[in-house]
Amino acid sequence: MQVEDLKAKVEATLFVTARAMKPIEIAELLGIEEEAVQEALLDLMFDYSSRDGALEIDDEDGYIIQVRQEHLDIVEKLCPVDLTSAVLKTLTVIALKEPIRQSALKELRSNAYEHVAELVEKGLVSKTRDKNGRSFNLKTTPKFAEYFKLKGDAKTLAKFLDSNEQLKNL
Repeated sequence: MQVEDLKAKVEATLFVTARAMKPIEIAELLGIEEEAVQEALLDLMFDYSSRDGALEIDDEDGYIIQVRQEHLDIVEKLCPVDLTSAVLKTLTVIALKEPIRQSALKELRSNAYEHVAELVEKGLVSKTRDKNGRSFNLKTTPKFAEYFKLKGDAKTLAKFLDSNEQLKNL
């Protein structure tokens, strides 16, 4: 297989999967040697970095094609935030009981720490140390209100959800 053809296949794989992939995963998928994939990845990373475009290949936890940091504001305006059902339930608890201590949330939602990390990363929840420094206080952000197109605050959503009995399975 020619180098350019291999680079194109590796690039297509990263583009379509839209998740970080290890070189061994790509090699197995394409049916080629891992070493060849690693060389193609290095070439692609160089190509992306030298053309100064909006995309880059990041290699922090596997390889992924992503939008450069300086262009993320555009992406956030165009693409809605995806939330799994479990994360959405955790967000709902935060909105209903805000401000809520993270330790109290953990008692209500078993995967709370992972969910909170995702919600903070997506800008939907803020996390600040409480007075004793042993836990964090959580509350929704203006981005939360914008995402759910709320005119008021999180309490508005809480009243809506409560009146529609959508919190039965928390």
